[in-house]
Amino acid sequence: MKRLVLGSQSPRRKELLELAGYEFEVRPSNADEVIEEGLSPEEAVLHLARVKAENVKVDENEVLLTSDTVVVSNGEILGKPKDDQEARKFLRTLSDTTHEVYTGVCLKTNQTVDTFDVKTEVTFFRLSEDEIDAYIRTGEAWDKAGGYGIQGKGSLFVEKIHGDYYSVVGLPLSRVARELKKLGIFSE
Repeated sequence: MKRLVLGSQSPRRKELLELAGYEFEVRPSNADEVIEEGLSPEEAVLHLARVKAENVKVDENEVLLTSDTVVVSNGEILGKPKDDQEARKFLRTLSDTTHEVYTGVCLKTNQTVDTFDVKTEVTFFRLSEDEIDAYIRTGEAWDKAGGYGIQGKGSLFVEKIHGDYYSVVGLPLSRVARELKKLGIFSE
């Protein structure tokens, strides 16, 4: 029987896999998450997912799952904000616009490496400075691409979404489940 290994410290990815009924071991990657110059958003998330996978050893009968998510506004990749000022800048940029969220996934065995990405469009309402400041104070903006979490208070900013909600959270769960089945991994 094959075993699933999650190569991530993300509590959101862990929660999503648990929600879907998977049993798995967490074996975080210590890879540097650096996006190389000139990569498209799709190439960036696939590159980061692969780099994470390269830094985690897999044994026979294991399937490693790594993933990365970026937010893109007007062609610019918005990573995780470094401070309050950058978080405010990101939220102002996303206010009253539609942006894209790209999530790349890498599934690695000791013989194969498969990758795919999912793009979802998210439209925000117009945000006031008070709303942005209040959100920053929640602490929710940290460790999240684009400076917001759609699964928390950031959901109050979302007017509409076109695509996979769970991909915006950090893992396109239905697509992952289908790909894992092909590799002999099934949920409970």
